[in-house]
Amino acid sequence: FHYVKHRVRRLPDSPERIARGIFVGVFTSFTPFYGLHFLVAFLLARIMNGNVFASLLATFFGNPLTYVPIAYASLKTGYWLTGMTRDAERVRHGFGEMFYGAGRDLWENLKALFTGQDADWVGLSEFYDDVFFPYMIGGLIPGAVAGTIAYVISLPLIRAYQQRRRSRIKAKFEAIKKKAAAEADLGEKPD
Repeated sequence: FHYVKHRVRRLPDSPERIARGIFVGVFTSFTPFYGLHFLVAFLLARIMNGNVFASLLATFFGNPLTYVPIAYASLKTGYWLTGMTRDAERVRHGFGEMFYGAGRDLWENLKALFTGQDADWVGLSEFYDDVFFPYMIGGLIPGAVAGTIAYVISLPLIRAYQQRRRSRIKAKFEAIKKKAAAEADLGEKPD
């Protein structure tokens, strides 16, 4: 956390672009594209003219401590938006079986490419319809809310930090300039 905080503070970009990058990274954490969050954040940051490095760092909002609440909020919202509230109970009880079925289908269909067997996409199709699609749709609202909160909080903090840093650097240069002028004056005076 401290490393990410220091890296974001020292990014050489406008506070607005950095904050847009942070928005994108946090928003991306609410998508079901696990393993692809960096790629999604990179693409969205380019589209929104946000700082790409800030977006990549902000994807760490999604981590082992936050994935469960993120998934819960995204799935609940997705079921509500898609009208699958009655199916949600069935999915909750068969969640592990759906993951297993999707994984099994991927493995068996990969083997089918090389063995000539018929591909069967039933488990993966069920997983997509009952889990992935509602998660993807449902992640939009909580992702946008969390991203907006991160943007609103980070923008004034980044502005203040950059202004304070510029002031400190300017004061150091002034002190160096005064010291150099004083040394030059001492060197010109006859002994």
